[in-house]
Amino acid sequence: MNIQGHAALVTGGGSGLGEATARELARLGAKVAVLDVNLDNAKRVAVDIGGVACQCDITDTDSLQNALAQAAAAHGPARILMNIAGIGTAKRVVGKDGNPAPLEDFAKVINVNLIGTYNASRLFAAACAKLDPLEDGERGVMMFTASVAAFDGQVGQQAYSASKGGLVGMTLPMARDLADKGIRVCTIAPGLFLTPLLQGLPEEVQQSLGAQVPFPSRLGDPDEYAAMVEHITRNPMLNGEVIRLDGAIRMAPR
Repeated sequence: MNIQGHAALVTGGGSGLGEATARELARLGAKVAVLDVNLDNAKRVAVDIGGVACQCDITDTDSLQNALAQAAAAHGPARILMNIAGIGTAKRVVGKDGNPAPLEDFAKVINVNLIGTYNASRLFAAACAKLDPLEDGERGVMMFTASVAAFDGQVGQQAYSASKGGLVGMTLPMARDLADKGIRVCTIAPGLFLTPLLQGLPEEVQQSLGAQVPFPSRLGDPDEYAAMVEHITRNPMLNGEVIRLDGAIRMAPR
């Protein structure tokens, strides 16, 4: 798909990988709606790129529908959806006090990362399926953001790994489901990237993490994630695929 002139939705677009993606899509000529639970962050990015900021909780269907309606009013119907909003926690199944991990903590991560992503995707797909096809028959493209934790989950990452593994497992059946609508589905599974979470760590810790990556031996740049988004969007044969973007790292148990 040619990105120029099309409307794009970026969940979690107010920071990190989402911000880099929103900026890159705008640079390439897309009309970008920045969806984020933090409206101040969304506004900051949207002002810079000439987009629209939409406060959005992807786990709340009313909130999501309102954000999609706001984006459509500003830019018209979207053909590109980037699912980047997500949360991460680490908690052992049995704590140091001998008590089991709270079930609600596990459920919250699954609800945001997996169910929230599906929620945004189903609403986007229903609207996109009504659009006229482009010259090659394509109507739209959506992407999920998984993680290498879907494959190499570390100690304490049960909830996070399960949520990201769910996105990996959802990719192919979603692509097959939407094939007759001309909507492609792919997933990017990033490794260690310099997002706000890692930027908050001491410099020596950041360097230590980066040194674990075989090559290049550094933390990933969010712009490199955004470059993968561009390629997937432009390449019509990428469909139903999960792509690790990780410098060949395989995470150790801890």
